[in-house]
Amino acid sequence: MTITNCTLEDFAQIFTDIADFWGHDRTLYLHHPMYVREFGNTAYVIKDGDTVAAYLFGFLSQTRPAAYVKFAAVRTAYRRRGFARRLYDHFIAYAKTQGCTEIRAITTPTNADSIAFHRALGMELLGEPNEGGVRVIKDYAGPGRDRVVFLKPI
Repeated sequence: MTITNCTLEDFAQIFTDIADFWGHDRTLYLHHPMYVREFGNTAYVIKDGDTVAAYLFGFLSQTRPAAYVKFAAVRTAYRRRGFARRLYDHFIAYAKTQGCTEIRAITTPTNADSIAFHRALGMELLGEPNEGGVRVIKDYAGPGRDRVVFLKPI
């Protein structure tokens, strides 16, 4: 299976099947077709035939030489095959050609799977430890909405 740019048809499949990627539909409202329409050169999928197995939506910062991953998800049946890592590597390779020197991502402080995955990629957590000992940036997503912010030089 190869990595290709995400099409609007792929996006529609992701949107329809969001719970199969995330285990719930709580992130559905955050998925917007602008990630394909406006940032399509950094919106990637891995497909098994016509089925989107995994995807990554990213973009390049306009204020620093950084690449930012907004979403990376793998459909339940395709997990533990290295697809998310492959998508990150692909995005990083592109970001380097555009002059980026770091990659960033965020998650919630309670998302232990995401934190473990990003640590396994060699990303560091920025900020200060919260009451649970997880490094967060206070109010990153708005007042009272702390987030884990990951950073890795590339």
